[in-house]
Amino acid sequence: MLVWERPEPPDRPVPAPLSRERIVQAAIQLADADGLDAVSLRKVAAALDVGPMRLYGYIATKEELLDLMVDAVHAEIRPAGDGWREVLRSLAEATRQAAHQHEWLADLIGGRPQLGPNTLASGEAVLAAMGGVDLDTVVPAVAAVNAYVIGAVRREITERRAERVSGMDQKQWQATFGPYLQRTFATGRFPALATVVHDGPHLDADQTFWTGLEFLLDGIEARISSP
Repeated sequence: MLVWERPEPPDRPVPAPLSRERIVQAAIQLADADGLDAVSLRKVAAALDVGPMRLYGYIATKEELLDLMVDAVHAEIRPAGDGWREVLRSLAEATRQAAHQHEWLADLIGGRPQLGPNTLASGEAVLAAMGGVDLDTVVPAVAAVNAYVIGAVRREITERRAERVSGMDQKQWQATFGPYLQRTFATGRFPALATVVHDGPHLDADQTFWTGLEFLLDGIEARISSP
């Protein structure tokens, strides 16, 4: 029986009451503070001031705990809007915001579909908004938006982590490597790259995300509108 369907142990009078929700929230707090490496059943038990064996009545494995953490965060992802375009844009924005608040989420999304109730509710909202669109378009369109958001979010989170590790923000990094690029471009070996760096738009993370998303939504709209 999957963790979503498996009942919790019955309540009993103990000094430290326990529930699956309390376990998951403690794990999320640890991950928010120090990343996924800080999450283990033993560390979660310590945070809740209970013995590790008590957790096994609620969660069988660390993998189940991670699934529950992802689903708990999906309670924050509630796509809404009038029409499929607004709903897909809302899905992208809410997913990105959740990943920025919980950086570890970027490490856990993008694999096999999540099957928790909150994740299913998010998917239901998106598909319901696309109810008038042919399924042959709906399935790849939603997959494309999810793939775009996951890729963009992972790039942004990787940049954040690189800043923390290196101690340099993006402008400082560019200033450090700028002279090398100038010398390299001066050789004339990379004219297309040189043109983009010198003359192309320099968008920040928000502009990059939203511009790319609009390109994608424009393509989906063109596909839906084509006879």
